Amino acid sequence: MRFTRTALLAFGFGLLLGLAAVATEFKSLERVASGLMALGIAGIPVGMVADWRRATRAAEKPRQRGSKIAARRGSHTARRRRKSTFTEAIA
Repeated sequence: MRFTRTALLAFGFGLLLGLAAVATEFKSLERVASGLMALGIAGIPVGMVADWRRATRAAEKPRQRGSKIAARRGSHTARRRRKSTFTEAIA
C-alpha cells in the first residue's frame, strides 16, 4: 500500500495546510492547499491500482534464490571439525 499511502499523506498535508491558510487568512496558500488536496484525492484510485498490480506481480514470481544458499551451506557445515570437550581430553 505504498502508493495509496503517499496519496493519503498528500491529501492530509493539503488539509492541514488549508486549515493553516484559513486560520491566518493567507489567500495564496489556500490555492496551494486546495491543489494538494485535489491531487491527493485523485491519486488514491491511481495508487490503489498501482499497489494491486505490484502485489499480483510479486505473487506470480516464485523465488529460486533460497535453494542455492541451502546447497552451499550444507557443504560448508560438513567440513567443520567437532570441538573436543573437557571430559574427552582427560580420558
